[in-house]
Amino acid sequence: LVAEIEKKITEAFEVFDRESNNTVDVREIGCIVRSLGCFPNEAEVQELLAKIEVEEPGGFVHLEKFLPVMTEVLLDRRFRPIPEDVILHAFEALDENKCGYITKEDLVKHLTEE
Repeated sequence: LVAEIEKKITEAFEVFDRESNNTVDVREIGCIVRSLGCFPNEAEVQELLAKIEVEEPGGFVHLEKFLPVMTEVLLDRRFRPIPEDVILHAFEALDENKCGYITKEDLVKHLTEE
C-alpha cells in the first residue's frame, strides 16, 4: 500500500517538476496536494510546508522531503474533500437563474468581486 501511495505522489510531483530534477517551486505544493484528492485550506498548506524542508532562497521543495510528509497525509486520510451536498448547495446559490450551469463570466464575477 505504501509503495502504491508513494508512486501516486511521485507521479503527481513529476507533473510540476518542470526541470526534471526532483524539485518543484514551493508555490506548486498546494496544487500537487489537491491533485492527490486532498483539499487543505491555505493555512493547512503552510503547516505542511513547515514539515517539509524548503530549499532557500529559491523556495524549492525536493521530492525526497515531500514524499514522506505527503505519504503520511494520505495514509491518515487528512484533508478530505468537501461533501458533495455542500458543493451542490454552493453551486445552487451561484446559479441564480436556476438553469443548471454557471457562465464563465458569472463565476469570475463571484470569485473576484463577491
